[in-house]
Amino acid sequence: MTPAIGVFDSGVGGLSVLKHIRAQLPWQRLLYVADSGHVPYGDKTHDYIRERSLALTQFLIGEGAAAIVIACNTATAAAAATLRERFALPIIGMEPAVKPAVAATRSGVVGVLATVGTLESAKFAALLEQYAGDVEIVTQACPGLVEQVEAGELDTPATRALLQRHAQPLLARGADTLVLGCTHYPFLKPALAAVVGPRVTLIDTGEAVARQVVRRLPSALANASETKPEERFWTTGELRVARRIVGQLWAAGAVVEAL
Repeated sequence: MTPAIGVFDSGVGGLSVLKHIRAQLPWQRLLYVADSGHVPYGDKTHDYIRERSLALTQFLIGEGAAAIVIACNTATAAAAATLRERFALPIIGMEPAVKPAVAATRSGVVGVLATVGTLESAKFAALLEQYAGDVEIVTQACPGLVEQVEAGELDTPATRALLQRHAQPLLARGADTLVLGCTHYPFLKPALAAVVGPRVTLIDTGEAVARQVVRRLPSALANASETKPEERFWTTGELRVARRIVGQLWAAGAVVEAL
C-alpha cells in the first residue's frame, strides 16, 4: 500500500485545505474523511470531538496514512494533543490565521469568524495572547455557515444574509481584516467578499497548513512518487448528498465511499 496523507474534518470544509495540499504535493496519495454524520463540531463537547478524532485517525492509519492533517480548527483545539500522545506519526493541525491578519490590518482591528468551539478554546486564547499585541481582535461565532457549505449553498440569498449578519458587527467595530477561522468558510469567500466589499481583506490558513505538511513529511512520503495522483473520499453522512457536494467542491465525478 502506497503511504498517504490522511485528512479529516467535521464535514466537507477540510476540502479547502486538501486543495492546498494537492497543489503543494501533486503526486501524493491523499485520503479524506468528512465526518458529516456528526457535523458541526462547533457545538460538541471536547470529549465527543476527541472520540471522533481518535476513531477517524485510526481509520486513516488503517488505510495507509503516514501523516494526519486535522483540517478543522475546533478538532485541533480539542484533540490534537491527545492524537500526538497516542500516535507516533506527524499530526498537523489548524489554527485561525491571527498572526498574518495582525500583520495585514491597517485599521488596527481584526475580526475573526469562527465556530463557538474554536472561539471558546484555550488554544485560541493562547493564540491571541501570543500574536494580538496592540491590535484589537473582535470575534464572531457563526452558527449556520457550516451547514450552508455542507448543503452546497455557497452563494444563495440565505447564505449572503447569514454572512451579512455575522460580518456586520465586526465591520461596525472597524475591522478591515477578517480571519476565516473554520475550514468550511473559504468556500464562502466569493459571497463574503461581495458582502464586505473590496477594502476588507479575507485570510484563511489552508496554504500555510499545506506548507507545514510538506515540512513535516515522513521519509516514506517524501520519497513516494506516483505517475497518477490518487484521492479517496469517505463520509459518515448521507452518501448521495456527499457525492453531490464533493463533486461540487472538489471535482465532478469524485468517488465517495460510506464510512
